[in-house]
Amino acid sequence: MRNVVAMILGGGRGTRLLPLTEHRCKPAVPVGGKYRLVDIPISNCINSGVRRIYVLTQYRSASLNRHIAQTYSFDSFSDGFVDVLAAEQTLEGESWFQGPADAVRKNMQVLDQHPHHDALVMNGDILFRHDLAKVVEYHRYRSADVTALVSPCRREQASGFGIVQADRDTRVVSWAEKPDSAALAGLAVAPGVLQRFSIDTAERPFLASMGVYVFRQAVLRELLNDESVVDFGHHVLPRAVAEKRHVFAYPYGEYWGDLGTIRSFYAANLDLASADPSFSFYDNRFPIYTRPRFLPPSKLLDCHVENSLVSEGCLIRGASIRQSVIGVRSVLREGAQIERTVFMGADEYDQYPIFQRAETGLELGVGRGTLIRGAIVDKNARIGRNCQIVNEADVQTADHDLYAIREGVIVVRKNAVIPDGTVI
Repeated sequence: MRNVVAMILGGGRGTRLLPLTEHRCKPAVPVGGKYRLVDIPISNCINSGVRRIYVLTQYRSASLNRHIAQTYSFDSFSDGFVDVLAAEQTLEGESWFQGPADAVRKNMQVLDQHPHHDALVMNGDILFRHDLAKVVEYHRYRSADVTALVSPCRREQASGFGIVQADRDTRVVSWAEKPDSAALAGLAVAPGVLQRFSIDTAERPFLASMGVYVFRQAVLRELLNDESVVDFGHHVLPRAVAEKRHVFAYPYGEYWGDLGTIRSFYAANLDLASADPSFSFYDNRFPIYTRPRFLPPSKLLDCHVENSLVSEGCLIRGASIRQSVIGVRSVLREGAQIERTVFMGADEYDQYPIFQRAETGLELGVGRGTLIRGAIVDKNARIGRNCQIVNEADVQTADHDLYAIREGVIVVRKNAVIPDGTVI
């Protein structure tokens, strides 16, 4: 897979993931207990033989820079790298990225170092596993200008994605970004189009763009020469189709998850803890890489745990955990009940004895007798004793200094300190 350079898009503020993106950029959001979102696309690239990888960002990128520097280091005999390209003011321009396509346009100078490479451009917030070498091979076999990964979806999902209409040769004949229900009438894929790919579209008749594209570099430059073009789904791909470029769809029939909203992020994490998850980290042939933390094994004393993931370095005593994801260095105390919750853990331990109450303020983690249900608890939270974080009133949206509610999911903010007896 030489002659391919990857550009992972993570430059926006990730407003749909607020408050998880208050203190970090979207690619740095923790997922699956011990990973970061950016680890998924980077691992897909590495496992596919793509070793020249750029991550484009401009918003709160310090933790992302640190994570990448501590995780992805290739040996001296490799020309591979993973570099962060943060927005910066230059002599050529002083404005920040106006969108994903604008971010690529403002970093075209890095592609000058790889003039004969195809450009693999992909969103940084999708959960999937695939050998991207097959996509590049398909792209080159078709002599395509642009190749887009597409996946069949149901009608009720279609309005949230770019919808592709392709002929029997998988050439894209139309592209509609997030069409309304009226516009969907003529966009269903014809029966049998994807039959040779062993993909049944009877119940999922629309082809959704996954946000993964392969461009011939010369074509990418031409499509981005207009500075009003700032988004791939709204501008670049529709323009390529309208200009009769050779745009092809690469059908993908396996699981993929768009983690761009709080609800989808929450649901995808909980699915990881199920008995038969749609996506699994347990694959020796195609591992997902992340930073080695050299933490001790987790210690569980007199606990009840059902259908959950417990990451390394946790200290859990007398707690009940059901259908949850427990992140690194999590500390849960006697009588704590964690149900259908994504608990992100902590960056470090408290220095006083772990199960002893701090003299000043609350101890790290969850206090005795606290119930947390249907929530995401961001890193370094200190939750007191006998709290009830359950959203019994089924509030859909709310904002507070210590937490937020999005789509019915409670999100305890990073570094929040929740007093004893609090009810949310």
